[in-house]
Amino acid sequence: MCSAEPINCFPVLVNILSNTFLRLFNSTARIRVWSEPFYNTQSPELKSDIFFVCLSYMLILAAGLPPHFAMSSREDYKVKS
Repeated sequence: MCSAEPINCFPVLVNILSNTFLRLFNSTARIRVWSEPFYNTQSPELKSDIFFVCLSYMLILAAGLPPHFAMSSREDYKVKS
């Protein structure tokens, strides 16, 4: 019915006990209990936006590195090192 971990088992136990007490008092209502220990607030759209921002930053960085190395080599040639 539940995992042996307390974080998963406690909500199930509370649900079973509360519904048992409701049945004892002849109630038709039900109580639902759930556990989400790692609730995710980020949407998939936000993740894709972050991915594209990082990707464009890396592309700009990659486009700027070869000229940097070329200019460094040219300066070395100029001072005859």
